[in-house]
Amino acid sequence: MKEHYARIIEAMGEDLQRPGLKDTPERAAKAMAYLTRGYEQTVESVVNEALFPSDCSEMVLVKDIELYSLCEHHMLPFIGKAHVAYIPDGKVLGLSKVARIVDMFARRLQIQEQLTVQVAETIQRVTGAAGVGVIIEAKHMCMMMRGVEKQNSVMKTSAMLGSFRDQQATRTEFLSLIR
Repeated sequence: MKEHYARIIEAMGEDLQRPGLKDTPERAAKAMAYLTRGYEQTVESVVNEALFPSDCSEMVLVKDIELYSLCEHHMLPFIGKAHVAYIPDGKVLGLSKVARIVDMFARRLQIQEQLTVQVAETIQRVTGAAGVGVIIEAKHMCMMMRGVEKQNSVMKTSAMLGSFRDQQATRTEFLSLIR
Protein backbone atom coordinates (compact mmCIF):
# COMPACT_ATOMS: atom_id res chain seq x y z
CA MET A 1 0.00 0.00 0.00
CA LYS A 2 2.92 2.32 0.68
CA GLU A 3 3.76 2.63 -3.03
CA HIS A 4 0.14 3.24 -3.93
CA TYR A 5 -0.16 6.03 -1.39
CA ALA A 6 3.04 7.57 -2.80
CA ARG A 7 1.49 7.60 -6.28
CA ILE A 8 -1.76 9.10 -4.99
CA ILE A 9 0.10 11.89 -3.18
CA GLU A 10 2.18 12.63 -6.27
CA ALA A 11 -0.99 12.62 -8.41
CA MET A 12 -2.32 15.40 -6.15
CA GLY A 13 0.65 17.47 -7.21
CA GLU A 14 2.56 17.16 -3.96
CA ASP A 15 6.29 16.64 -3.52
CA LEU A 16 7.09 13.48 -1.57
CA GLN A 17 10.51 14.91 -0.72
CA ARG A 18 8.87 17.68 1.30
CA PRO A 19 9.73 17.04 4.98
CA GLY A 20 6.11 16.72 6.10
CA LEU A 21 5.33 14.15 3.41
CA LYS A 22 8.53 12.14 3.29
CA ASP A 23 7.20 9.30 5.50
CA THR A 24 3.49 9.83 4.81
CA PRO A 25 3.05 6.89 2.39
CA GLU A 26 4.33 4.46 5.01
CA ARG A 27 2.28 6.06 7.81
CA ALA A 28 -0.85 6.06 5.64
CA ALA A 29 -0.37 2.40 4.73
CA LYS A 30 0.00 1.47 8.41
CA ALA A 31 -3.06 3.52 9.31
CA MET A 32 -5.17 1.87 6.58
CA ALA A 33 -4.04 -1.59 7.69
CA TYR A 34 -5.10 -0.72 11.24
CA LEU A 35 -8.44 0.78 10.16
CA THR A 36 -9.27 -2.33 8.13
CA ARG A 37 -7.92 -4.95 10.52
CA GLY A 38 -11.33 -6.62 10.60
CA TYR A 39 -10.37 -8.49 7.42
CA GLU A 40 -7.74 -10.38 9.43
CA GLN A 41 -10.25 -11.51 12.06
CA THR A 42 -12.76 -14.32 12.12
CA VAL A 43 -15.84 -14.72 14.28
CA GLU A 44 -14.25 -17.79 15.86
CA SER A 45 -11.08 -15.93 16.85
CA VAL A 46 -13.06 -12.97 18.21
CA VAL A 47 -15.53 -15.06 20.23
CA ASN A 48 -12.71 -17.36 21.39
CA GLU A 49 -15.10 -19.86 22.96
CA ALA A 50 -16.51 -17.25 25.37
CA LEU A 51 -19.98 -18.76 25.19
CA PHE A 52 -21.33 -19.87 28.55
CA PRO A 53 -24.31 -21.98 29.67
CA SER A 54 -26.99 -19.87 31.31
CA ASP A 55 -30.57 -20.09 32.53
CA CYS A 56 -31.04 -16.42 31.66
CA SER A 57 -33.93 -15.92 29.28
CA GLU A 58 -34.31 -12.17 29.70
CA MET A 59 -32.93 -9.53 27.38
CA VAL A 60 -29.18 -8.90 27.42
CA LEU A 61 -28.33 -5.44 26.10
CA VAL A 62 -25.00 -3.78 25.41
CA LYS A 63 -25.63 -0.20 24.37
CA ASP A 64 -23.50 2.72 23.19
CA ILE A 65 -20.73 0.56 21.72
CA GLU A 66 -18.46 3.05 19.93
CA LEU A 67 -17.71 2.19 16.33
CA TYR A 68 -15.46 3.56 13.62
CA SER A 69 -15.69 2.37 10.04
CA LEU A 70 -14.89 3.42 6.48
CA CYS A 71 -17.64 3.68 3.91
CA GLU A 72 -17.00 1.46 0.94
CA HIS A 73 -18.16 4.13 -1.51
CA HIS A 74 -15.72 6.95 -0.64
CA MET A 75 -13.40 5.33 1.93
CA LEU A 76 -14.29 8.12 4.35
CA PRO A 77 -15.04 7.44 8.03
CA PHE A 78 -18.39 6.96 9.61
CA ILE A 79 -18.48 7.15 13.38
CA GLY A 80 -21.19 6.21 15.79
CA LYS A 81 -22.52 3.70 18.25
CA ALA A 82 -24.21 0.34 18.21
CA HIS A 83 -26.85 -1.04 20.55
CA VAL A 84 -26.96 -4.84 20.56
CA ALA A 85 -29.48 -6.97 22.45
CA TYR A 86 -30.40 -10.63 22.46
CA ILE A 87 -32.66 -13.06 24.28
CA PRO A 88 -30.49 -16.00 25.39
CA ASP A 89 -31.64 -19.56 24.80
CA GLY A 90 -29.35 -21.56 27.08
CA LYS A 91 -26.11 -19.66 26.31
CA VAL A 92 -24.74 -16.18 26.91
CA LEU A 93 -21.84 -14.53 25.14
CA GLY A 94 -18.95 -12.98 27.07
CA LEU A 95 -19.72 -9.28 27.43
CA SER A 96 -16.66 -7.93 25.62
CA LYS A 97 -17.30 -10.28 22.70
CA VAL A 98 -20.38 -8.31 21.67
CA ALA A 99 -18.25 -5.17 21.24
CA ARG A 100 -15.49 -7.18 19.52
CA ILE A 101 -17.99 -8.53 16.97
CA VAL A 102 -19.13 -4.97 16.23
CA ASP A 103 -15.48 -3.89 15.82
CA MET A 104 -14.56 -6.82 13.59
CA PHE A 105 -17.22 -5.94 11.03
CA ALA A 106 -16.83 -2.16 11.44
CA ARG A 107 -13.10 -2.40 10.67
CA ARG A 108 -13.82 -3.35 7.05
CA LEU A 109 -14.95 -1.24 4.10
CA GLN A 110 -18.64 -1.09 4.87
CA ILE A 111 -22.05 0.37 4.46
CA GLN A 112 -23.94 0.91 7.69
CA GLU A 113 -26.96 -1.08 6.54
CA GLN A 114 -24.85 -4.20 5.96
CA LEU A 115 -22.86 -3.71 9.16
CA THR A 116 -26.09 -3.75 11.16
CA VAL A 117 -27.25 -7.00 9.55
CA GLN A 118 -23.83 -8.67 9.88
CA VAL A 119 -23.70 -7.97 13.62
CA ALA A 120 -27.26 -9.23 14.18
CA GLU A 121 -26.83 -12.40 12.12
CA THR A 122 -23.51 -13.18 13.80
CA ILE A 123 -24.88 -12.77 17.33
CA GLN A 124 -27.82 -14.99 16.32
CA ARG A 125 -25.59 -17.67 14.82
CA VAL A 126 -23.06 -17.70 17.66
CA THR A 127 -25.52 -17.70 20.57
CA GLY A 128 -28.57 -19.46 19.11
CA ALA A 129 -30.57 -16.65 20.73
CA ALA A 130 -34.36 -16.55 20.60
CA GLY A 131 -34.02 -13.08 19.14
CA VAL A 132 -31.51 -10.36 18.34
CA GLY A 133 -31.90 -6.61 17.91
CA VAL A 134 -29.20 -4.27 16.62
CA ILE A 135 -29.48 -0.52 16.08
CA ILE A 136 -26.59 1.56 14.78
CA GLU A 137 -26.50 5.37 14.79
CA ALA A 138 -23.66 7.03 12.90
CA LYS A 139 -22.44 10.23 11.31
CA HIS A 140 -20.92 9.81 7.85
CA MET A 141 -18.01 11.98 6.75
CA CYS A 142 -18.91 11.32 3.11
CA MET A 143 -22.07 13.32 3.78
CA MET A 144 -20.49 15.87 6.11
CA MET A 145 -17.20 16.72 4.35
CA ARG A 146 -18.33 16.47 0.73
CA GLY A 147 -21.51 16.24 -1.31
CA VAL A 148 -24.43 17.79 0.56
CA GLU A 149 -22.21 18.81 3.53
CA LYS A 150 -24.86 18.26 6.21
CA GLN A 151 -23.17 18.42 9.61
CA ASN A 152 -26.00 17.31 11.87
CA SER A 153 -27.42 14.35 10.00
CA VAL A 154 -27.37 10.97 11.74
CA MET A 155 -28.16 7.70 10.02
CA LYS A 156 -29.97 5.04 12.05
CA THR A 157 -30.29 1.44 10.92
CA SER A 158 -31.83 -1.57 12.60
CA ALA A 159 -31.90 -5.33 12.23
CA MET A 160 -34.43 -7.34 14.20
CA LEU A 161 -34.33 -11.13 14.22
CA GLY A 162 -36.50 -13.77 15.91
CA SER A 163 -38.51 -12.46 18.84
CA PHE A 164 -37.35 -8.89 18.17
CA ARG A 165 -39.10 -9.08 14.80
CA ASP A 166 -42.05 -11.26 15.80
CA GLN A 167 -42.98 -9.87 19.22
CA GLN A 168 -43.88 -6.20 19.48
CA ALA A 169 -43.36 -6.27 23.27
CA THR A 170 -39.74 -7.41 22.87
CA ARG A 171 -39.05 -4.78 20.25
CA THR A 172 -40.68 -2.08 22.39
CA GLU A 173 -38.63 -3.10 25.45
CA PHE A 174 -35.42 -2.91 23.41
CA LEU A 175 -36.28 0.50 22.01
CA SER A 176 -37.22 1.88 25.43
CA LEU A 177 -33.98 0.59 27.00
CA ILE A 178 -31.74 2.34 24.46
CA ARG A 179 -33.45 5.71 24.87
